[in-house]
Amino acid sequence: MKLALILNVVDPKIGGVMIMGDRGTGKSTTIRAIADLLPKIEVVEDDMFNSHSSDYELMGDYVKQKLEKGQDLKTNLIKVPMVDLPLGATEDRVCGTIDIEKALTEGIKTFEPGLLAKANRGILYVDEVNLLDDHLVDILLDSAASGWNTVEREGISIRHPARFVLVGSGNPEEGELRPQLLDRFGMHAEIRTVKEPSLRVRIVEQRSKFDSNPYDCLEEFQEEQAKLKSRIIDAQNKLSDVTVDYDLRVKISEVCGELDVDGLRGDIVTNRAAKAFAAYNNKDQVEISDIQEVITLCLRHRLRKDPLENIDTGTKVKKVFESVFASN
Repeated sequence: MKLALILNVVDPKIGGVMIMGDRGTGKSTTIRAIADLLPKIEVVEDDMFNSHSSDYELMGDYVKQKLEKGQDLKTNLIKVPMVDLPLGATEDRVCGTIDIEKALTEGIKTFEPGLLAKANRGILYVDEVNLLDDHLVDILLDSAASGWNTVEREGISIRHPARFVLVGSGNPEEGELRPQLLDRFGMHAEIRTVKEPSLRVRIVEQRSKFDSNPYDCLEEFQEEQAKLKSRIIDAQNKLSDVTVDYDLRVKISEVCGELDVDGLRGDIVTNRAAKAFAAYNNKDQVEISDIQEVITLCLRHRLRKDPLENIDTGTKVKKVFESVFASN
């Protein structure tokens, strides 16, 4: 779970993470903690979309117009936005809508940004994503895949950048996601409750320690946190220089073909994740061990469900990977 989150931070184009597991296993805690590891981002002052000052792909139309007129842009450093999407959210609140107050008081049509605008260049977290309305999940996944949100309503027509890492969590006992929605998440991590008593005691002790004095706890791990932060920043900078051999790319696609994975998302995500993992480990080239580490996270949710099969999808991916890469 932690690896999947870190790799999505290194390369947001992986396409987000879906985390399914038993209740009370620290899913939400881990996801909310990832925001502290991210470096601050530079945004244009007074811009509702967290626009980038130089990257056209991450700019709202208003900022683009200012640039074209040759106006100076004032910028601020802010923490990476971490936006929570509640289960009861409406489509208006997610996509944005007309600003009713301005329409009534000043008689002008203005856009009131939604959660997708706030989450641009940040993380959008949906707890219990399997209980969210299907059409809302569709909207989120479309925006996450294209990087843009288009709003056409009440006489308003607007398109703004919505580049974010989509993270969903849920308990499989409460229902599964539709396969075509599940396939849109880049990675899928499954969490099980720890069975080993000594490890459970360690977790409980650490939790009690944090509850009694959070500041001491934060100070104790500050050095480790800083190391991890700099490692993520180094990996982000190194990512574009990492290469994958043609032979390894063929093997990845062979694994996907053998597993009967629909479409090419599995191939694309596995290549991206392997590069991100290699960059995270300060390598210039992807090795077989890097692919082995990420391929289960990338493919386990893309397999067709066979009700008569009792083998776990993760185990199936590992078996096929071993057989394909063994015939090297």
